[in-house]
Amino acid sequence: MEKTTKLYALVQGKCPHCRRGNIFTGTLYGFDLQRTNEICSHCGQRYEIEPGYFYAAMYVSYAMNVMEMIAVGIATYIFSGGNLEFDSLWMYVGVIFSGCLVLAPFNYRYSRVILLHWLSPKISYNAYYDRP
Repeated sequence: MEKTTKLYALVQGKCPHCRRGNIFTGTLYGFDLQRTNEICSHCGQRYEIEPGYFYAAMYVSYAMNVMEMIAVGIATYIFSGGNLEFDSLWMYVGVIFSGCLVLAPFNYRYSRVILLHWLSPKISYNAYYDRP
């Protein structure tokens, strides 16, 4: 039996302990709101391992947001033909703000996934639970 890859678990938002159960309910972009499950439906791993655990995800989300803002700002600069006049300030503000708004659900989901998979020493992969 093949084990589930870490990349698959990261991209699909699967449990870091078994790589099978879903961390979230709902879709990334859609009308059904995404929420973080309390425990894994497959292995029983508790996601919020201590009270206030996901406050640390705000720092990860902040770093992601800053990188996205820089990328969107550079892309706006390139696509606007290198326009850095004062008159174009509101164009940059509008595009960067819109980018932040569109990417907010992505940041919510993947900041928690990164926190659980890479920044949580208390949760590790256990191949025993990685079976259907």
